[in-house]
Amino acid sequence: MYQYDKYDQAMVDARVAEFREQTRRRIEGHLTDDQFKPLRLKNGLYLQLHAYMLRVAIPYGTVSSRQFRMLAHIARKYDRGYGHVTTRQNMQYNWIKLEEAPDILADLATVQMHAIQTSGESIRNVSADQYAGAAADEIIDPRPWAEVIRQITSFMPEFSYLPRKFKIAVIASDEDRVAMRWHDFGIRIVKNENPENGAGEIGFECYAGGGMGRTPFIAYKIREFLPPTQILSYLQAVLRVWNRNARRDNIHKQRMKILVHDLGEEEFRRQVEEEFQNFLALGQDVPQAEYDRVAAYFAPPPFETGLSDEIDRSDPDFALWADRQLVAHKAPGYAIVNISLKPTGGIPGDMSAEQMELVADLAEKYSFDEVRATHAQNLVLPHVRKADLYAVWQALDAAGLAGVNLDLVTDIIACPGLDYCTLANARSIPVAQRIAERFADLDRQRDLGELKIKISGCINACGHHHAGHIGILGVDRKGTENYQLLLGGSGSEDVSQAKITGPGFDEAGIVDAVERAVDRYRELREPGERFIDTYRRVGFDPFKESIYG
Repeated sequence: MYQYDKYDQAMVDARVAEFREQTRRRIEGHLTDDQFKPLRLKNGLYLQLHAYMLRVAIPYGTVSSRQFRMLAHIARKYDRGYGHVTTRQNMQYNWIKLEEAPDILADLATVQMHAIQTSGESIRNVSADQYAGAAADEIIDPRPWAEVIRQITSFMPEFSYLPRKFKIAVIASDEDRVAMRWHDFGIRIVKNENPENGAGEIGFECYAGGGMGRTPFIAYKIREFLPPTQILSYLQAVLRVWNRNARRDNIHKQRMKILVHDLGEEEFRRQVEEEFQNFLALGQDVPQAEYDRVAAYFAPPPFETGLSDEIDRSDPDFALWADRQLVAHKAPGYAIVNISLKPTGGIPGDMSAEQMELVADLAEKYSFDEVRATHAQNLVLPHVRKADLYAVWQALDAAGLAGVNLDLVTDIIACPGLDYCTLANARSIPVAQRIAERFADLDRQRDLGELKIKISGCINACGHHHAGHIGILGVDRKGTENYQLLLGGSGSEDVSQAKITGPGFDEAGIVDAVERAVDRYRELREPGERFIDTYRRVGFDPFKESIYG
């Protein structure tokens, strides 16, 4: 994983000192809250319902055991003993005291971490496939390019004062595990298949204009093939077109997705290509030597050879876990381990300081010192020998982290909702908990198969309800929490936008409505069909009829 050089460390240390002074001035009354707000947001600090919330950056979801222990330390010393994994692969703390925020940033800096650009009108944490460097289906490890993009977009003025936030995802396989086309800018690393133009050459397939919120859009493909070293020029071209045309007069129309939609796919592409040629002429692209320098930090770990690919499944509980939570690794004798943060009755994405320390220990001992945070608010140990899986499972099981629900109905994505967030209209956490309890029976979950539920407490869609096979949106209905049910969304390679079924429900009613939709799927499905497959085959009406009678 990437290691700071003296310039990285100097930048982060300087930011800590700067924010410490800004915080002092706010506490002493020399800055108003309005004056302080943009300063704290640049450092990932939000003011929520009950306290400040700090969002810590985990670039492309990769974190070392030392860094994960620091996250545990912060949870224990500065929060209430817990952290929350977000859909951008970051870590949030919901009970932060303002006067202690600079100390947290200083502690983070000692392990090469920060909270820079995790909020505010800037490029946010660059996300990537949680299985990067381990996945059997990837072309190359996408993280070096994610890190290059992170470096060139940090503190660059044109990337720092944007009309609104800007989210980037990088993947390198046909399977999309980070909802790439729901991002402002998405990159899929591909191989050029054109024999007349360097067949086999690796490049970028580029997408733009995705995003959720009150006006959701799925990103368009705007370039079939981009030489990777030209990414700086191309990204600047995209942002230049957006900056030049953005609706800065209306906060609801400032995201790039609105501009792409208003201009149209072809006109947006034309303007980007025009700007792109201007930037190319400046000769400011990524030198191959710089990519090689960064990529060296992501060299494959020293995998052992000659290992057995067999897994002893004689323990039935272990066998259930292995069948659901493991994913194929590119190295023989190894497996990718998914750690569920979705226990029945728990808060999706939450984990205790003790659990963080346990995972850090396991990563150090069994996974080449790496942990990954996932888009679905879970964790991954990317490189575990199959011979060590049983020991890993036993430790996870003892810590309450051996859930067997990856991509099943209880593997729910949910935002913090009205329990924490000032923007929320309704609670998300209790709804997620009640649905998980309703479907707690493991045999029932396995029978239903892949079924992705996503819950947001307001129209900002932090729970990604637009991309759920079943989505739930909390709204305020004349002072009462009300929940709309959506069907047919996907954040994967078969991307689609969910559709609202009709009138909303109260908290108890929405759980019943989800169950009616699920029961209808069981009645209609054909062998091998997931919920989303059946919905797409039979259409909206049979489900609506079952939901509303």
